[in-house]
Amino acid sequence: MTNKYGQTWDLDVIFPGGSNSSELSEYAQKAEHALQEWKQALEDFQVPDESANPAGLLSIVEKWEASAKRVFEVVAFVECLVAQDVTDKKAKQWSGKKDELMAAYSGTLTGVDKVITQVPQQTWEQMLEKDELINYAFVLEERRKEAVEKLSPEQEVLLNDLAIDGYHGWGSMYDTIVSSIQVPLEIDGEEKTYSVGQAANKLDAADRKVRQHVFGKMQEAWTEKEDFFAETLNHLAGFRLQTYKHRKWDNVLKEPLAYNRMSQQTLNAMWGAISDEKDTFVKYLQRKADLLGLEKLSWYDIDAPLSSTTKHVTYDEAADFIVKHFRAYSTQMADFSQQAFEKRWIEAEDRNSKRPGGFCTSFPDKKESRIFMTFSGTANNVSTLAHELGHAYHSYAMNDVEQLNQEYAMNVAETASTLAELIVSDAAVKEAATKEEKIALIEEKIQRSIAFFMNIHARFLFETRFYEERKNGLVSAARLRELMVDAQKEAYSDQLGEYDPTFWASKLHFYATDVPFYNFPYTFGFLFSTGIYAKAADNPETFESSYNALLEDTGRMTVEDLAMKHLQEDLTQKDFWLKAIEVCKRDVEEFLRLTAK
Repeated sequence: MTNKYGQTWDLDVIFPGGSNSSELSEYAQKAEHALQEWKQALEDFQVPDESANPAGLLSIVEKWEASAKRVFEVVAFVECLVAQDVTDKKAKQWSGKKDELMAAYSGTLTGVDKVITQVPQQTWEQMLEKDELINYAFVLEERRKEAVEKLSPEQEVLLNDLAIDGYHGWGSMYDTIVSSIQVPLEIDGEEKTYSVGQAANKLDAADRKVRQHVFGKMQEAWTEKEDFFAETLNHLAGFRLQTYKHRKWDNVLKEPLAYNRMSQQTLNAMWGAISDEKDTFVKYLQRKADLLGLEKLSWYDIDAPLSSTTKHVTYDEAADFIVKHFRAYSTQMADFSQQAFEKRWIEAEDRNSKRPGGFCTSFPDKKESRIFMTFSGTANNVSTLAHELGHAYHSYAMNDVEQLNQEYAMNVAETASTLAELIVSDAAVKEAATKEEKIALIEEKIQRSIAFFMNIHARFLFETRFYEERKNGLVSAARLRELMVDAQKEAYSDQLGEYDPTFWASKLHFYATDVPFYNFPYTFGFLFSTGIYAKAADNPETFESSYNALLEDTGRMTVEDLAMKHLQEDLTQKDFWLKAIEVCKRDVEEFLRLTAK
């Protein structure tokens, strides 16, 4: 039977030839040239007189946008090359080139900081009110405020240069270590070696003995390399902490909060509301343990299917299912996703040489996106596919927005992705043909709530505490295990019988060098999108236009202003978060009702 959609992505329409692409080499040279023109515009800039002539600053902005498009185009392509084949040595070389381009880009941004901080305040305000610059006012003002709190421009340039082989080098080291790990498994009498990504897909098998076996073997695999991972994590954190120390930043959350354009009050309100409402989700964990015949769930039971037989979903079925349910909310989202499948924007093939995990990356110059994942036919795979398509749609919705205003933060980026998941899963529950199917679909939704309210909370608690301990010196692998289990116990209200002490080593997000604290934004995005979804149910006829308007603004205002403008909600208070959590609680209540003896 011929498959309707291909499961390998088409990168040749971007740059033909993969890691050997001559067009990629030519384009990278153009990116370097764009960076040089940007630097020249900075050198030519003269502080305007009382007339506040915006010409010089406008030239910088235009060259900045041109550089961003070209550099990010190369970065996105190289990320795809490295992910699709971890054995591609030429791609690894390109990864080094990518880091050099990003360092040059970051270094030139520091030059922007130097220029804009020289402009007197009154002149600056007058310039941003000019028609030519008013659309960039938020981004430029944000940049200026942050520049004041950093080191001198010369020191920041040096810091960025050292980060190539220091900070980012350690991040690359993590990928190298992970790519060397093979997990030997014996399933159904067949012995086979799997990559960690493939092995992880086996953790939601219906047979608990299989889950135990896979979990145990993965624990062995991560533990065998734990000293390497501990060394890597310690040096990543050390580099970051030294940077903070020299900038005189005391709070390790200062950078991630600023990056996500949100306040500490909003973060506290979100986690506070979640902690207040965990009892309902504890009841779910207890009921699931009872249904599985266990006193307590173990880590590898959390995502276990309740039915002894799990439904295998083909890639074509998943694609058609997602497009169909997107269409109920947004014709544009459905048509866009259909295009992504037909034009092969998605790398989903289940093969051994791929890196683990999933992501979506956008090509700002080509105005296309690419999605990476490993599809093996599970319900969770379908959710991941919808999630990443949400990311891609977000980029599509912003295609006509100025390049500098497209650089939205991670927390609002997760809004579109988790909303896409919600649309698909909720529609599926309503279409459930049997009670058993309905229970399975509702439980899949609840599992996401557990992930965002408990799993992500554990990551946040672990990382916050690890960074505090790291200030006093290196943290051993043994201590990292303790910190991880302690965080998991607190986040899961001590409801599990067995935890995952190697999670700190296996989670790529702890080693990401592009964004610090790659955790709480996921929970923010989940609840923010849930709140939007709840409001959408009241006004379905206006959802598409209002949703697109919100997405367009995600790169040019704080999350508090975004919520107030489009939702009329105050994120610094618990009320919005509690209303969003209430939507999730209703799933648990329905699950408890359906599974009552």
